[in-house]
Amino acid sequence: MSPKRVDKIATGVIYAMAGIIVLILAALLAYILINGLPHVSWSFIVSPSRVFEAGGGIAAQLFNSFYLLVLSMIISIPLSILAGIFLSEYAPKNKLTDFVRTAIEILSSLPSVVVGLFGFLVFVIQFKIGFSIISGALALTLFNLPLLTRNVEESLQSIHFTQREAGYALGLSRWETVTRVIIPEALPSLITGIILGAGRVFGEAAALIYTAGQSSPALNFSNWNPLYINSPLNPFRPAETLAVHIWKINGEGIIPDLNAVSTASSAILILAVLIFNLIARSWGRRLYKRLTGAN
Repeated sequence: MSPKRVDKIATGVIYAMAGIIVLILAALLAYILINGLPHVSWSFIVSPSRVFEAGGGIAAQLFNSFYLLVLSMIISIPLSILAGIFLSEYAPKNKLTDFVRTAIEILSSLPSVVVGLFGFLVFVIQFKIGFSIISGALALTLFNLPLLTRNVEESLQSIHFTQREAGYALGLSRWETVTRVIIPEALPSLITGIILGAGRVFGEAAALIYTAGQSSPALNFSNWNPLYINSPLNPFRPAETLAVHIWKINGEGIIPDLNAVSTASSAILILAVLIFNLIARSWGRRLYKRLTGAN
């Protein structure tokens, strides 16, 4: 068989596999949205859930999901960027550095339920924070930090060494070269990794069952004082996220319109992740053009 024919066959197989993956993803999204969107309404989004009653909403669960996402990313993004910069630009090549990289890879593949149990034992019991948003945010940080750190390191290492040499030739220090040359060039990859990490956090349930809790107090959206127990911004209150809510109502069957609430909540969860990804990608492209002067 000629090399040209082998190349065509291999190309066709690759395209076919890519098409199958896209079709599976599209079918999954279509199934969730087709079954869930007919049950979605504005009142469903903005009204609180009602245990043992029909007609409830997901206002508190949706807010808790975004609040936990913001808190966990505020903690994990700076830590992962600094750790990735150190491993990529400053860490010497020795056995200790190799061990750290191996540990990061192992931690990034841990099941989320293990991270949740660890967070329960450390944050909820040992530190006596209790079931709370801050416990959930810390558990999600542990869950997401290894993946983000690895992504930052790989994004920085993908930049050609000539970019670094050009920075040094202009008289820039190593830190100035990293912050003014390497990071702006690696920004698209960094943004993509952060988006994937955020989507992973937003849809997480297992780690939050044992840390953030499976119920939420009745939130008072007119009082934003974080010291008030029923304030939405209180980080020490228990919080049921949207993913945990879906798991809970399907596992316990505590409401009459279970199927409608479950499918509608799943559709909202999918749409929220998609919208967040689109906004973040658009913002990332604009920031990249601004920092690099690209057209």
